[in-house]
Amino acid sequence: MSLPSPVLQADQSSPSLDFAPLGDVLHLLRLTGTFYCNPELSAPWAIDVPDMGGQMVLLVVTEGSCLLQTEHCETISLTAGQLVLLPHGKPVVMKSDAEAVATPLFDIPAIRHSPSYETMIFDGGGAVTRMTCGVLKLDHAAAERLQQLLPPLIRLDTFAQHAGPWIYSTLKYLAEEARNPQPGGETVLTRLTDILVVQAIRAWLQSNEALETGWLAALRDPKIGRALQAFHRAPQEGWTIARLAERAGMSRSAFAARFKQLTGEGAMQYALRWRMQLARMDLRDGKRTLAEIAIGLGYESEAAFARAFKRIVGTSPGAYRRQ
Repeated sequence: MSLPSPVLQADQSSPSLDFAPLGDVLHLLRLTGTFYCNPELSAPWAIDVPDMGGQMVLLVVTEGSCLLQTEHCETISLTAGQLVLLPHGKPVVMKSDAEAVATPLFDIPAIRHSPSYETMIFDGGGAVTRMTCGVLKLDHAAAERLQQLLPPLIRLDTFAQHAGPWIYSTLKYLAEEARNPQPGGETVLTRLTDILVVQAIRAWLQSNEALETGWLAALRDPKIGRALQAFHRAPQEGWTIARLAERAGMSRSAFAARFKQLTGEGAMQYALRWRMQLARMDLRDGKRTLAEIAIGLGYESEAAFARAFKRIVGTSPGAYRRQ
């Protein structure tokens, strides 16, 4: 079954997600694709997808259908126009039917077109299912923090009322590229896959707007969210409780109490841990010196930065970089 024509409806997704502090976090979802694959699978077939080491996995059905079995033995039926995001990359089994015997993913022959893109054909002689799959990692502190809060599985039906017709158009374009590869097709596929990952996360956020405590609730709070937005945009500045409270339009004591109520930690402790998350990303990236990282985070000296880093991470910046 290929993608049917949708019933076009007005996009009812919340526009506030694009402009509120939470929108800033979504803009920081820097996705790095480590692996993309377009499987063409003829029934009977089953694929055992292993744990992807904390990387996000996106599975998009563009034609036909499949069953998805999670590590907790939950079975989900997917048809063309539906996708699943596995935010933590936990193992799953994809099947044409319940009786199909699974083959380990990396035991199935594939054609490698580039270091990060391949096509796969499994010819069982029966009905065909086509998919687009992506394995992606996040490379920003905000994105990593958000990833920790996401559930094991997010399912998105691109024909659901809240998805909007442009999501259908994106998926249809993805299916066309997969079926009839054109020059530059790999680039198109990777960009469209990234868009669908962000949309899946947005859909989950919109369905969890009632959260009363935690980081997401703090971002949504009209006052605390403003302070967090200001800090996230310029973490290198000399933030104090008083400055953050001023951004929030609150007294110092009221801000401190509300911040801790929502996040479970003090504002200055949050700021320190956030800076160290940014530092860890920089150290993994390896492009900047320790002195440059220290200055970029607002520290007056490399030594001061190193002391703060060791206090939070448990090891020196140099040792962390060598790991």
